[in-house]
Amino acid sequence: MKVHLVDGTYELFRSHFGQPERLAPDGMHVSAVRGLIMTLISLLHQPEVTHLAVAFDSSIKSFRNELLPAYKDGSDTPLELEMQFPLAERVVNALGIVSWPMHDYEADDALATAALLYAKQDTVQQVIICSPDKDLCQMVSGDQIVCLDRKNNFILNEFGVLKKFGVLPMSIPDYLGLVGDTADNIPGIPKWGAKSSSTLLHRYIHIEDIPNTYEFWDVSVRGATALSLSLENNREKAYLYREIATVRTDLEITETLKELEWLGASKNLFPSLCRELGLGNLSNRPQKWQ
Repeated sequence: MKVHLVDGTYELFRSHFGQPERLAPDGMHVSAVRGLIMTLISLLHQPEVTHLAVAFDSSIKSFRNELLPAYKDGSDTPLELEMQFPLAERVVNALGIVSWPMHDYEADDALATAALLYAKQDTVQQVIICSPDKDLCQMVSGDQIVCLDRKNNFILNEFGVLKKFGVLPMSIPDYLGLVGDTADNIPGIPKWGAKSSSTLLHRYIHIEDIPNTYEFWDVSVRGATALSLSLENNREKAYLYREIATVRTDLEITETLKELEWLGASKNLFPSLCRELGLGNLSNRPQKWQ
């Protein structure tokens, strides 16, 4: 079997900014929730999708904000989108899908923990993390754990990660520690871009294994002198940024594989919720009910 783990936060953002404004009868914005429903139902229409769960961020700061105060904290999330998060959890539950709303941690941490947990099960052929988030590429393992960008219909296995970033999955946190990640407000190290970072990390794997001076580097990169000086002046910051970019894999995920099996949407809750949100045209979309 295959296990699909969905980044609900990404789907909400994508739908909110990518779809026309939609209001419920009470005037509440529901475009993001509508997009999430359509995404999940589209996923469930695929025969191979039998076991799945959805993870959500909350507006509460995570432990990463304590390490780096400038780290994303959700303060720039539009209010009309933020108000849809509780609705999104109700929708997922009404669809009969397991949901993991995060508080002290992030959705990425839940997805990473779950990917490792379920990949160890003998009956699981593949775990598919449905998210284009660069952070989660560190979880990719061969063809057993892969990342799926549903928007562009593109799967990244281990070879795909290497081809896209120039480094193996195990080096993705190091890569983001050097290059930075604007989506998460991780600044990165001055002068270190994608090309230089991938070249050095392809050779040395981790930041601490990059020699202290460029004279000991056995790969050639442009501007080696300036790169080496910048790294030596900022090694501790690079380690901090790497720690922030490293997803946690030790959260408590209690659901068994059996509990992830999709048995159908609730024939009572889902149609009623769709009518409440002014999305009655979606109320009969699920192909299976319970």
